[in-house]
Amino acid sequence: MESLHKNKTWDLVKLPKGKKTVRCKWVFKKKEGTPGVEEPKYKARLVAKGYSQVPGVDFTDVFSPVVKHSSIRALLGIVAMHDLELEQLDVKTAFLHGELEEDIYMQQPEGFTVSEKEDYVCLLKKSLYGLKQSPRQWYKRFDSFMTSHDFKRSSFDSCVYFKKNNDGSFVYLLLYVDDMLIAAKDKGEIRKVKAQLSEEFEMKDLGPAKKILGMEILRDRKTSKLYLSQKGYIEKLLCRFNMRSAKPVSTPLAAHFRLSSALSPQSDDEIEYMSHVPYSSAVGSLMYAMVCSRPDLSYAVSAVSRYMANPGKEHWKAVQWILRYLRGTTDVCLQFGRTEDRVIGYVDADFAGDLDRRRSLTGYVFTIGGCAISWKATLQTTVALSTTEAEYMAITEACKEAIWLKGLFSELNEDLQISTVFCDSQSAIFLTKDQMFHERTKHIDVRYHFVRDIIARGDIVVSKISTHENPADMMTKSLPITKFKHCLDLVGVHC
Repeated sequence: MESLHKNKTWDLVKLPKGKKTVRCKWVFKKKEGTPGVEEPKYKARLVAKGYSQVPGVDFTDVFSPVVKHSSIRALLGIVAMHDLELEQLDVKTAFLHGELEEDIYMQQPEGFTVSEKEDYVCLLKKSLYGLKQSPRQWYKRFDSFMTSHDFKRSSFDSCVYFKKNNDGSFVYLLLYVDDMLIAAKDKGEIRKVKAQLSEEFEMKDLGPAKKILGMEILRDRKTSKLYLSQKGYIEKLLCRFNMRSAKPVSTPLAAHFRLSSALSPQSDDEIEYMSHVPYSSAVGSLMYAMVCSRPDLSYAVSAVSRYMANPGKEHWKAVQWILRYLRGTTDVCLQFGRTEDRVIGYVDADFAGDLDRRRSLTGYVFTIGGCAISWKATLQTTVALSTTEAEYMAITEACKEAIWLKGLFSELNEDLQISTVFCDSQSAIFLTKDQMFHERTKHIDVRYHFVRDIIARGDIVVSKISTHENPADMMTKSLPITKFKHCLDLVGVHC
């Protein structure tokens, strides 16, 4: 309540004719702290019931960007490489800083009605938790503050800010709603930025970065290595789906799972059984682990997530298998700062891997200093007629990511010169280099041919690599354990 008054969130007024009020409620929760940094505490928060807002009257735009996970990992890669300082901040009651553009009237909060003004309502001046436009208004406010303090916003990720100092060193800031990571060469620079932020917003200084978005950050400054793991999150996940005492397995998805929609429930008993299975929440939880720090789960999660609409028993068994794999690999982490290598990409495709519509799979992984920063395993949008064509379309996808990464790093003062993408299909590489018009290639969609221009310009080089040395192999198929372990080694995933 204090922070609401301190921020002058509303004025008490009489409700004008023809205006409706938005209702509100109190939300109480216990917040787990970070061990050694924050104590666990009980929080009360006033939340507006945003679902009763009318589009076009109470709000127009609601989109608000957050930082991409690839950008977080890219920054961690730079931090490990140049041994930068990395600190974390949190904005207290972030959404109360956003300025509202519309007139919104809200009922007075329960238990805090002003005496003799019971029939008055709150005219909101600042955005409040629960309103549809709150995140957007907060981002706009923060963005205008950063740009007014000589920070530049990255044009490749709108939540990445950087500033060049007079001595040529850089300060980086990443924003995820109200969590911030700041990196710079010396602590003095970070202190300056913290002081500027504290003047404008109420900040909570969490010291050296330990945990962001459920990912734990460990640093070993002597060997200049940085580890990113999700041990805590995965243990919670196993507990939630009752798999803590399950028998561990060694690969994320065994080769005997031949998943297709033919395995969806047929009988009423099966439909009844599957209605009690938390399939989609299990897949969603696995997906978050995969997106943050576990490229080894990409193929398995991409396979089970195709059947979210109507999963069968066999699909559920596959999800349980992935959970059993996690049970044995809770300690796995990404290890940054192994070598001085630049950004290298690996790409692979699996021809007609989808048994239902016979579409092929694209898989790619990009590493910096031998550690994965960006990866993807996805079905191609069109059916490929040959393995060459499937690999060609995969190269195009990987090149799009390579261009984005190259742009991001060039802004963050890491001049990457040329990025290399490795592919294990010689024929697809020839196809990217030659402007040959073939009977066999004339039907490939024009949008896939843009890769030829990029390669001709020399922005990106596509090279051949042997299948045994291509870690993207694990993105497109189930591999035997020795090959799988080798792939993980190549992309810096370590126990």
